[in-house]
Amino acid sequence: MGGKRKRQLRSSSTAACLTASDRRCNSLAMFRKPRDSEIDVFGMTHVGLKRPSNQDHFLIGSLRQRFNVRQSSLPDFSELPLVEDRLASLMMVADGVGGGRKGEEASQLAVSALTNYITESVRCYYSAARGDADFTAALEEAAYRCHNTVVEEASKHPEFEGMATTLTLFIGVWPWCYLLQVGDSRYYQYRQGHLIQVSRDQTMAQELIDSGMFAAAVNKTGLTNILSSSIGGPETAPVVKRLPNSWNTTHLLCTDGLNKHVPDARIAERLGEMKSAQQACEGLLQDALDAGGTDNITIVVGRAVPTASIDVMDTGETPAVSAGAESASR
Repeated sequence: MGGKRKRQLRSSSTAACLTASDRRCNSLAMFRKPRDSEIDVFGMTHVGLKRPSNQDHFLIGSLRQRFNVRQSSLPDFSELPLVEDRLASLMMVADGVGGGRKGEEASQLAVSALTNYITESVRCYYSAARGDADFTAALEEAAYRCHNTVVEEASKHPEFEGMATTLTLFIGVWPWCYLLQVGDSRYYQYRQGHLIQVSRDQTMAQELIDSGMFAAAVNKTGLTNILSSSIGGPETAPVVKRLPNSWNTTHLLCTDGLNKHVPDARIAERLGEMKSAQQACEGLLQDALDAGGTDNITIVVGRAVPTASIDVMDTGETPAVSAGAESASR
């Protein structure tokens, strides 16, 4: 009887140790870089119910570095895999200003131009082993180059005079993510039941609130529709931030066609109950349309979803990262 009880205790103790070990392994594995199959991302844009055309644009993509075999002593290396490591993940939204073709041309041109500049910046970041300060400076420079591209295009075509656009970019370089923002298209993070607006609206209304001269009620006036900074406009002031990324963070980019109709509480509810990025986007779009849909609506949602079986051998790729955000201005 006594011997049997001792064996049972030893067995229970061993099981407890294994469980603790498994938990530790799974915890360590969560610091690794997500595989491509573990990235759930989706975007959509809608003209809304009142506007004759859609001046919004968005982009989702990934930048890769291909591994090619140039020389080997192997008799036949044609069967070796050509590895394309993901260097970075990109999500971008732009809301054109100027009406009609002006706004649509500005947002389309900005997204295309910034994609080219960012691709170049990320490749330099990896190939030259540059630090964070260099990369944030490169992102700021990319925004200014994009601004100049839009201004130059407008100067060549009289019909595009006065065109401008907002531009908000999320770039994930695990275990960090970077925000580049010009204008009032927003970037949110949802984590552990809390929604955080990371970006700051670059509007005249927000400038007056920040100055302390006016109450938040000014956000209900027409000043919310006047940008204090834009790509292609009279003033551009790009903001770059670096933030830690994590497996339990959901990222949301949107134009103001969403947030002018859908309150933060509802956005948090949608992201908290989401089964997929596509489901979240479709639900939020419907909320904006049900509330009036007075503007173009663009939404991009992205997150990392771990597979059921976690390979602990992948854990050595990235270290743990403490919470908090870092501004690019150093």
